Amino acid sequence: MQSTTSSLDTQCRSDFPVLERRVRDDKALVYLDNAATTQKPIQVIDAITDYYKNHNSNIHRAVHALAEESTEAFEATRDKVTKFLNVTNSKEIIFVKGTTEAINLVAYAWGRDNVQKGDIVVTTEYEHHSNIVPWQILTQETGAELKYIDIDENGELMLEQLDEHLATGKVKLVAVSHVSNVLGTITDVKEVITKCKNAGAKILIDGAQAVPHMKVDISDLDCDFYAFSAHKMLGPTGVGVLWARKELLEKMRPFQGGGDMIREVHKYETTYNDLPYKFEAGTPNVADVICFSAAIDYLTKIGMNNVRNHEIELTEYALEKMSKVKGLVIYGPKDTEKQGGVISFNFKDVHPHDVATIVDKNGVAIRSGHHCAQVLMEKLEVAATNRASFYIYTTKQEIDALINSLEEVAKVFKL
Repeated sequence: MQSTTSSLDTQCRSDFPVLERRVRDDKALVYLDNAATTQKPIQVIDAITDYYKNHNSNIHRAVHALAEESTEAFEATRDKVTKFLNVTNSKEIIFVKGTTEAINLVAYAWGRDNVQKGDIVVTTEYEHHSNIVPWQILTQETGAELKYIDIDENGELMLEQLDEHLATGKVKLVAVSHVSNVLGTITDVKEVITKCKNAGAKILIDGAQAVPHMKVDISDLDCDFYAFSAHKMLGPTGVGVLWARKELLEKMRPFQGGGDMIREVHKYETTYNDLPYKFEAGTPNVADVICFSAAIDYLTKIGMNNVRNHEIELTEYALEKMSKVKGLVIYGPKDTEKQGGVISFNFKDVHPHDVATIVDKNGVAIRSGHHCAQVLMEKLEVAATNRASFYIYTTKQEIDALINSLEEVAKVFKL
């Protein structure tokens, strides 16, 4: 029986033109920076070309053929996202620029009417800046407090601290990542959601590193807000999704004012549009929303359970190989049942940028830096890390290329 990795390799590799690139003195490109953004299959590239060649038009409020075609395709993507997430009402799907804008929308449109002086907002030490800074701004403006859930030595959340925060009776919102973009830690979001609901607190999930890599069922999760981005799941940049409960969205103030989010505008008053358009002011990113549909189709055909199993197999393989590289320190769970396809690491006394530069000379693309997670870097007592991240087209041979490059780093620095 073939392994999951072999099966997906066969299905996927030829669909991604960029993976045929030669870089750095004619080295084969090994792309291991998928937590930053994923490459695009030819099906998505062709969808973008087809839209601009044959259908380009602004959407809504027009009866000509191109406008009707574009509107229908745009709304069909909304329906497809609804089905992909197992959401019951497509009006709860709001198109935004990305996860960052989705979280800021909640902080502004919900937070400013529901978080007051003396209240508490809770987040975690392993959040992306986009799930920290909006809450810093909100709590500073309102006089509320921002509290954190710490991580333990395995990179997992110490959820007993959440219990302590909730026991105060002051927590209005808990905002957590479904999967850490640095450590790959998979949060037990079901437990977090249950705790929050029992305490009467709202829960927001940053799903940027989850939706592309595993099956996410919003109806089963039963959270209040969920956000993710298209470009991390084979789709175009500049498109994201906020899902929120209809009853919350209906009470929230608009995030921006302008076209499409209105029903009527008079000199001194405005009536806002129905959901979801109330939160989609101005001309949306029509082309890329429509082309996001092709990315969803691609992943649906593969099956999200197969995506997850593929990454488990790759991560196990990589962790086993990396554990033998001299001087290498690996951060995070090291248990693939609790970890996505993301591995962060450092060499002692070697700057991550130096590591990434040597690796890049061999055609291997990894990321070095703080990964928009400086609170976590402070916890780890490092300025930065290196990060390798995998996706459906990643092969074990590519991981071998990474290992060979890391062994070269160890030799260069005599570790």
